[in-house]
Amino acid sequence: AFAKVRLMTHSLARSLVLAGASGLFLPLSFPKSDLGLLAWIALVPLHWALDGKSKTQAFWIGWLSGTIAFTGMMAWVVTAMNTYGKVPLVISYGIMLLLTAYLGLYVGLYSAGAVWFRTLIPRYGLFAVPCLWVSLELIRTYFLSGLPWCLLGYSQYRQIEVIQIADHMGVYGVSFLIVLVNVALAELLSWLMPLCRGFRPAKLPWELVAMTALLVTLSWEYGLRTLSGALFSDIPRSSISVGVVQPNVDQAVKWDTAYREETLARFDRLTGRLGRATDLVIWPEAATPFVFEREPVYQLQVIALANRAQAPILFGSPALRFYPDRRPYLLNSAYLLSPDGQLLGRYDKHHLVPFGEYIPFKSSLLFFLDKLVEGIGDFEAGPGPTILTLTPKPRAAAAGTAGSSPRPVKFGVAICYEVIFPNLVRQFAANGAEFLVTVTNDAWFGRSAAPSQHFAMVVFRSVENHLAFARAANTGISGFIDPFGRIVEATPIFTEQAMRATMQVWRPHTFYSRHGDVFAYGCVIICALLCLFGYFRTKGSEPDTVAATSV
Repeated sequence: AFAKVRLMTHSLARSLVLAGASGLFLPLSFPKSDLGLLAWIALVPLHWALDGKSKTQAFWIGWLSGTIAFTGMMAWVVTAMNTYGKVPLVISYGIMLLLTAYLGLYVGLYSAGAVWFRTLIPRYGLFAVPCLWVSLELIRTYFLSGLPWCLLGYSQYRQIEVIQIADHMGVYGVSFLIVLVNVALAELLSWLMPLCRGFRPAKLPWELVAMTALLVTLSWEYGLRTLSGALFSDIPRSSISVGVVQPNVDQAVKWDTAYREETLARFDRLTGRLGRATDLVIWPEAATPFVFEREPVYQLQVIALANRAQAPILFGSPALRFYPDRRPYLLNSAYLLSPDGQLLGRYDKHHLVPFGEYIPFKSSLLFFLDKLVEGIGDFEAGPGPTILTLTPKPRAAAAGTAGSSPRPVKFGVAICYEVIFPNLVRQFAANGAEFLVTVTNDAWFGRSAAPSQHFAMVVFRSVENHLAFARAANTGISGFIDPFGRIVEATPIFTEQAMRATMQVWRPHTFYSRHGDVFAYGCVIICALLCLFGYFRTKGSEPDTVAATSV
């Protein structure tokens, strides 16, 4: 009995160490560490920890691993809440741990499901395990407003050849591929290690290894073909000159009326560096330290600034509106202002940040939070993706050729948090956008990993829709990304910057921009069918169990 207890204790300790290893490897796969290749083996220890475990044991092991992993990825929550939200440090850590424990549940469910699938269909159930991971990522994208931060595929934002499959399958397709490789490696190494120790090996999992090698090869080949220009080569292309401004305004004084003139002077100075050849100037989210529509004096200053720049300016500013009972509310908006002061369009943020821009269930369950947490505004969601239009400046004609008037160009704007939602951004592309813009204020994150993590997600939005992206952030990272996810330029954080780039404009209409998350929902269907199979198989075996008991 003592030996049995000792063996069980050793097995548990081994599983916890392996689960902890995966929990440490996963955060290192993402920015700032940027060890993206580590993601391809990060789940191997977790799968070894699940060997011989029941579904319940697997769930707890996976939950531990996931909680450790998300604590490493989401540590910036403490900075945002304590430094800028004025939440006490102890409470900030407590809230972060609650959040990471919630996110860890998804890894726990994955682990339990992996054990169950293997039991349902020995040897071949593992083929569906990547579908389970993708299904859980899709649920995380939408459940309770959604928090698809650090989906596994984002770890590969620098592996341009690998991530081109996102134009069909979204970021979820890259997550699928990474999990498949992890599962295949875990099985292959489990087969090899007993062989090295002289034990009789289990059967080589050649089917899983072969399918993994085939899919990785096909994905790589597709990426190379796409980047070489073999696809979409017949689509007309043109370009537009875009400038982004990173003012680096300290969050502590951003809304202080005493700093308004200094802030506008900074925007004026940085915008002037872009030159007169710029077709569009982009300022960050909530760039104006006032409500643009309600401050005539400062409104005229912004118009004068656009006139000096001789280019339309896209800038963020709150918009004040009123309910029928005259209660005020805010919209987080992006205005497109022409050099002559005409308002060319406005986009109102559609997907708001829970507990940042609004309080969920405020009228019922969470009515008390507005008294406990500072800095939460009463924002309302906008009507949805809105396409803005501008006309570039005429280009000088080449010698011997006649000049032509430039045609209007359509683009979409995602504000801050919205850019992490693949389906939301792809609706801009589906509605005719020819390039994309995101404006944000990442000052809340401080010098944590969050600005880099946030920027990495924009790479995937470019690849999914094959549209160029311009990003303007108050404190960085600002920059440009081409239609295939290559980072053209990126600024350091907490620096004043103004830079210009020529962006490609076109309408490729990828499979993803037309049809959305078909692949992810296909994974959900596969998992649902397996669950039904498991349910009916268990139900069908009940009479035999009862008969055996009575005998």
